[in-house]
Amino acid sequence: MSRTRGVRALAALLALSMLTAACGDDDGDEDVSSAPTAEGGSGEETSGSSAEATPVTLQLQWFAQGQFAGYYAALAEGYYEEEGLDVEVLEGGVDIVPQTQLATGAADFAIAWVPKALASREQGEAITNIGQVFQRSGTLQVSWADSGIEGPEDLRGKKVGNWGFGNEFELFAGLTKAGIDPQTDVTLVQQQFDMAALLAREIDAAQAMTYNEYAQLLETVDPETGELYTADDFSVIDWNDEGTAMLQDAIWADTERLEDDEYRETAVAFLRASMRGWMFCRDDHDACVAHVLDAGPTLGESHQRWQVAETNELVWPSPGGIGVMDEELWDQTVAVAVEQGIIEEEPDADAYTAELAAEALEGLDGDTTGEGYESPEVELREGGE
Repeated sequence: MSRTRGVRALAALLALSMLTAACGDDDGDEDVSSAPTAEGGSGEETSGSSAEATPVTLQLQWFAQGQFAGYYAALAEGYYEEEGLDVEVLEGGVDIVPQTQLATGAADFAIAWVPKALASREQGEAITNIGQVFQRSGTLQVSWADSGIEGPEDLRGKKVGNWGFGNEFELFAGLTKAGIDPQTDVTLVQQQFDMAALLAREIDAAQAMTYNEYAQLLETVDPETGELYTADDFSVIDWNDEGTAMLQDAIWADTERLEDDEYRETAVAFLRASMRGWMFCRDDHDACVAHVLDAGPTLGESHQRWQVAETNELVWPSPGGIGVMDEELWDQTVAVAVEQGIIEEEPDADAYTAELAAEALEGLDGDTTGEGYESPEVELREGGE
């Protein structure tokens, strides 16, 4: 969906709120107030029209891609509609801060990384994590296999790329843990959101997401062989293995609005439908990829196939059920955030709640933990086509 369409959608929602005499941040109208059923429906059939369903906007943190596959699947498969919701997915970008969009009322829910959102909370944005979708971090630091870089300790004295914008926290924590001062013991290089600098050997290590930039390396032709690079050509530092990983994509809601019964009910319904979307993507990879491609991503089909598979690896397994917080990783994320000065002190009890996810799970049938999940093999093509 383009930004223009997102603007038109917000305008339509404003017009609707005027027609229904809704006030402030209230969503929907009194006609759709029945509680969701155990089968994941809304308790009564809806036509899916905005006049009968509760309008909801979801702010993503980046453009349409497999990272957000579960939400696109929930939309395409009609799961939101079955919950009585008329959901509009708003794309993000470098100039969009999802949690701020949520806090200012420009969106009803937002997808954001936990440390970034905690920093925003400490600055006064009243937001609450209601669904921890990603159970592990997807951030890597990637080097050439012949570089001799096997772990964080090997980064000393190297040119180390990172994107900034709050994406560097795990890297800095990993360096600090290895006894390396990020400000003096390495040369930090502002990295673009691609792998060009590493491929040109302008930097020694590059930041990459498992589901995106790492795939870009494997979609590139090695000029010496005429074949695509393989994983053997690179060395990877995974922050999950180093103990400095931080929780990433989570569903955030407006803390104050959660005190309103209608918004809280909408939040549970939204969680339930989104959970079904992620379960769908786990169980039907091809159909899920098709939904992502229909959303108009800029990168090609094989790249999106890789993204959906790797994103599922971050979601599944979810030992407590999809969306349920792993308290150990929450504590680790908070500890790293305080250590790195992202936040000054531990967040208060409103920073996250497990109640809504648990309530949403009660209305779901099927496998909600994904134990034993194995992602399908994906054959990447040059340029991700």
